[in-house]
Amino acid sequence: MILSKSDISKLEQVSLQESLKLIEDLFPRQVVFSSSLGQEDQVITDAIFRNNIPVTVFTIDTGRLFNETYELLDKTIARYKQPVKVYFPDAADVEAFVLQKGINSFYESVDNRKECCHIRKVKPLNRALAGAKVWVTGLRSEQSANRNQMPMIEWDECRQLYKFNPLINWTYAEVLEYLTINNVPYNSLHDKGFISIGCAPCTRAIGHGEDARAGRWWWESSQKECGLHVAVSK
Repeated sequence: MILSKSDISKLEQVSLQESLKLIEDLFPRQVVFSSSLGQEDQVITDAIFRNNIPVTVFTIDTGRLFNETYELLDKTIARYKQPVKVYFPDAADVEAFVLQKGINSFYESVDNRKECCHIRKVKPLNRALAGAKVWVTGLRSEQSANRNQMPMIEWDECRQLYKFNPLINWTYAEVLEYLTINNVPYNSLHDKGFISIGCAPCTRAIGHGEDARAGRWWWESSQKECGLHVAVSK
C-alpha cells in the first residue's frame, strides 16, 4: 500500500493516539515500534498499550546497557502487562569484533565505534523490521541537527518501509508533561542529567546548556548518530 497525500495529512493533524490508530488501520499488523526506553519512547509505548493499539513494541539489548535501563524494561512490562520483544546482537559478530579489536575499542576511532553500533544495534534492528511496512520511532526534531529536518512520515528506501515519527514536532517540555500527567515510568538516570541514554560506556550526563545528545559518544566531535536513523544496507 502507498500512503496518499490525504493519509499523510491526517497523520500530521491528529493526536498521538489517533495517529497510531490510523497508521495501524492503514497497515494492519504490519506496524512495529522500536523503543530504546528513552522518555520519548515511553510516551509512545504508553499511548500504544494504554489504548490497546495492536502495534508490536520491541527493544534492542546491545549487551552494554545501564542496569537502570533493564529496571525500566521490567517496570514497563509490569505496568502495562503487555510484551516488549527484545532483540540481541548476533553472538558470533560480537565475539569476532571483540577478539579482533578489543572490548572497548569504540573509544579508539569513529570507525570502530560505528562498527560496534552496527553489530549491536543496526543488524538486530534490521531483523526486527523484517516484514514490517511501518517503523514507528520516537525521534524529535529538537534532538539534533541531523533530525531537525525530518518529516513526520518518510519512505525508507533501503528497508522498503515507511518510517513514522509521530513526536517529531513535540518539544521536550511536552514529552515531560505527558510523562507526568499519565504517570509513565521512565529511566531514573534522566533525573541525574542523562537526557539521551544509550550504552553505558558511551553515555554520560550533560551539563547546563549542553546539547541533548552531547552525552552520547562524548569523546567524538562527529554527528551523534549510531546508524539506526540513516540509510544503511542490510
